[in-house]
Amino acid sequence: MTDHKEQVLAALRSAPGFETLGAVDSITRLGGLTNLVHRVDMGARSVIVRIPGEGTEAYIDRAVEAHNARAAARAGVSAEVIHADPASGLMISETVPDIETMTPELFRTRAGSPARAGAALAKLHGSGEVFEFRFELFAMIDDYLKILSTKQVALPEGYHDVVAAAQPVRAALDAANLPLAPCHCDPLCENFLDDGTVMWIVDWEYSGMNDPLWDLGDLSVEAGMDAAQDAEMMAAYFGRAPSAAEQGRMVIYKAMCDLLWTLWGLIQLADENPAEDFWAYATGRFARCQSLMQDPAFAGHVAAVRAG
Repeated sequence: MTDHKEQVLAALRSAPGFETLGAVDSITRLGGLTNLVHRVDMGARSVIVRIPGEGTEAYIDRAVEAHNARAAARAGVSAEVIHADPASGLMISETVPDIETMTPELFRTRAGSPARAGAALAKLHGSGEVFEFRFELFAMIDDYLKILSTKQVALPEGYHDVVAAAQPVRAALDAANLPLAPCHCDPLCENFLDDGTVMWIVDWEYSGMNDPLWDLGDLSVEAGMDAAQDAEMMAAYFGRAPSAAEQGRMVIYKAMCDLLWTLWGLIQLADENPAEDFWAYATGRFARCQSLMQDPAFAGHVAAVRAG
């Protein structure tokens, strides 16, 4: 089945209702950069078992995650949570049937994918649910820098200079009196599940109350969307063309998400996470952030946000 078969079965049997679980049909490893995530098939039923990665407790509050995952399920955009143990981080969820786990390539090739993602995010953001935790970009940058100060890993050259250069961005966002909504905050393509009609969203580790356009800007970066895909996603999200200020916030967050996730990648590198070359991940994101901030159009987007 998988190298982690016994670990997954032991975790599942520790959850209420699964103590006497016997043989299973299959255990399938799913994606994930930090956690062990598996689908366990048991006859007519299947569940998702998520075992948290080592070291993630330093920057993820599992009680907050469990609260927000249940709220997202109530909002109708995520799978039902069967069991969540904040102490261990174990989470067991229902599966979503007949879906494709999205990738950047699938966002390009599955017709209507950007629109379905935009509609799913609009449903989440407009649900009225209240997430625990306030996802605040610059505070999280400070927190990640504090974590990295205790680890043996170097920042990319010029990182602090770019943080300083982002202060006008911070001032424009702070002055805009932005709305807060329940947000995913880590919209990797693989966190979107598509049945061709509706998209579902999973993995609420970094979720919190945030400016909703963070999710759209971050997803655009993760999916490598071009201008036409951005326009399709934004039109589906708003039900109209975005204003200059709305478009500006989305573009700003394209750069700012890379500024933040650069540090996340360095934490994974320091923790010796073998899932990916995290130095390449971090430096690639940082270079992309610099490129976008140096684009002549970027200052215009900041000005549009400032103007409201």
